[in-house]
Amino acid sequence: MKKLIAAATIAFLGLTTGAQSSEPLKILTWKGYAPQQLVDKFEEETGIMVELTYTNNEEMIAKLRATRGAGFDLAQPSQDRISSVQAEYKIYQPMDYAKINSDQIVASMLEAVKKNTKVGEDSYGVPFCYGTSGLIVNTKLAPEAKDYTALLDKAYDGRISYRLKRPTLIAMAFAKGDDPFAKYDDPKAYKELMDSIAAQMIEAKPYVKNYWSNGDALLEMVRSGEVSVAMGWDNGGWKLHAENQDIDFVAPKSGALGWIDTFAIPAKAKNIDGAYQWINFMLRPENAAVFTNSEKYATASKGAAEFLDAEVRDNISRSFTAADIDNIKWYPPVSAKIEQIEGKILDTVKAAK
Repeated sequence: MKKLIAAATIAFLGLTTGAQSSEPLKILTWKGYAPQQLVDKFEEETGIMVELTYTNNEEMIAKLRATRGAGFDLAQPSQDRISSVQAEYKIYQPMDYAKINSDQIVASMLEAVKKNTKVGEDSYGVPFCYGTSGLIVNTKLAPEAKDYTALLDKAYDGRISYRLKRPTLIAMAFAKGDDPFAKYDDPKAYKELMDSIAAQMIEAKPYVKNYWSNGDALLEMVRSGEVSVAMGWDNGGWKLHAENQDIDFVAPKSGALGWIDTFAIPAKAKNIDGAYQWINFMLRPENAAVFTNSEKYATASKGAAEFLDAEVRDNISRSFTAADIDNIKWYPPVSAKIEQIEGKILDTVKAAK
C-alpha cells in the first residue's frame, strides 16, 4: 500500500512540476544544427526530450519517403528541395504560420521560403540558416570589383578565378540585369539567356587564370596574390580577411546567391506542438546567435546580431547591409530540363579555345 501511495505521489509531482513530456521531439537535421547547449536549454524550458538524427538532403528525402512522412516530428531540408518532393510524395504537412513568431524572422527570407516551398495553396517551410556565394576580392589589387562583371574584366587579366558550375551562369545573368530564375518555366527563353552568358564568358576566357574546383586551392591562390578577383563563398572570404584585411567577401551589387536550410514538419509527425516550440526557440535571437557563433552560418533570426561574437558579427555586417540581405537571390527548385541546359552551356564554355 505504501508503495502504491509513493508511486501515486511521484506521478502527481511529475504532472504538476512540468516534468519531461512523454512524447519526445524527433528531429531529422544536419550535424551542427542543434548544438547540445541549445538542446539542454530547450529540454529544461519545455520538459520535451529531443532526439536527433543527423542526415543530408538526399537521405532526408529517402527516410521520409520510406515512411510516408512518419518517424520524425521536424526535418531541415534545403528550401529548394521541398516543393518538387512534396508534390510527388506528400511527405510534409503545410506550415501553420500563425504558430510561428514571424516578428523575429527576417521578412524577405520568410517570404522567399514561403514562395519557394509552395505547392498549391500551401507552403511548407520556415527559414533557419543560410550561406551565400559572391565575390572574394583583394580590395587593394581590385578596388573596383563590385559585381560579377569583374569576372569578365580585362583589367584583372590573369588574376580571375571561378567555378564552371551553374551558380556562375546564374550570377552572370543577374549581373547582366536579367532574372534567370524567372525563366525556369520557359526552357527556350532560359537557353537563349544562357547562350548569351556563354558568349560573354568565352570572350573573356583569356582573362581567367583557372576554373577552380577545390575551395582550399582557391583560398591559397587569393592568399598568395595569384588571384585578386574570384567567385566564392562568404566563409572563405571571411577566413582570408582574418589573415589579410585587404581580402574580403563582397556581396555583389546585383545580389549574392544564397541557399537556405529550413524547418519543415513531416506529414505524420506526432509531436507537432513540440516542433513549433523548437522552431520558435531556435529563431530567438540569443539562441540563433549560439548556433551562428558555433557554425559560422548566419540565421534568419532578425535580432541575432546583438548576441554574436564580435568577429562573427563584424564579418556579416562588413559584407552585408540590410539592403544586401534583402537583395540575396535565393535558389528556387530547379528542374532536370534546366540543369541539362546548364550542363551543355558549361561544356561549351569549357571546350572553347
